Amino acid sequence: MDKTFRAFDPHQVLLLPPSLDDWLPQDHLARFVAELVDEALDLGPVLADYTEKRGYPPYDPRLMLCRSLGGQIKVGAVPLQERMTCRE
Repeated sequence: MDKTFRAFDPHQVLLLPPSLDDWLPQDHLARFVAELVDEALDLGPVLADYTEKRGYPPYDPRLMLCRSLGGQIKVGAVPLQERMTCRE
């Protein structure tokens, strides 16, 4: 793979808290989604499309997929009546 991505390390030290491990309990949905993306999904075809070297490095597809799946799971878990109430 020739394309470089913006740095993505879920265990890096950021502002506060120093690690996501300090924020999230062991059974948190975000941990499940991250494990699913890292270990169960084959992202080879997605990564193979990133061949363009021009421009600013894109976000890592693993990060974007984690955010997208997490959002979809949370929205899907909200009952329809609650979603309709939020729109009004």
